[in-house]
Amino acid sequence: MTYTLCALLGAVLLGLDQWVKWWTSAHFAAPVPPHIYWTADPAKDLLPGLVELTRVHNYGAAWSSFSGQRWLLVGLTAFILLAVLFVLVRRIVRHPLGVLAGCLILSGGLGNIIDRVRLGYVVDMFHFQFWPAYPVFNVADICVVSGAVLAAIYYLWFYEKHDKRGGAHGDADTAAQ
Repeated sequence: MTYTLCALLGAVLLGLDQWVKWWTSAHFAAPVPPHIYWTADPAKDLLPGLVELTRVHNYGAAWSSFSGQRWLLVGLTAFILLAVLFVLVRRIVRHPLGVLAGCLILSGGLGNIIDRVRLGYVVDMFHFQFWPAYPVFNVADICVVSGAVLAAIYYLWFYEKHDKRGGAHGDADTAAQ
């Protein structure tokens, strides 16, 4: 049941990501290349003083790292997504928090891969007004970061109790029989 609900949530978030990217592209002029952080239209307040909407084409990963390395980023992201999918399909992770983390990572990674393959860049639109140097991001990025944070919480506090297989290594801490 957990897997089904998380997969449905992941599909909804992937759809939301693609819709928000489409809406942004339809309502904001394309940025002037090669300056990906300059936009043709002024940004519009989404949450005044906090987040504004804009349109940015990111040809790299976070902070435009690996800019112009489209197929390297597609391959690396696909490899990570296959590893996450393997962990979920093999039920190595069974705790709901770990499953949710994996589905969020899959959803966000797929959203950005779709853009990179289809467009050659990722459409970003959310910008923190109070932190001007912070990169512009999208729904897929929110999914990936949220999934990574939840995965860290899962691993630190839940993996050992719920999903770890096999006994402890050695017997120094076990009672004598």
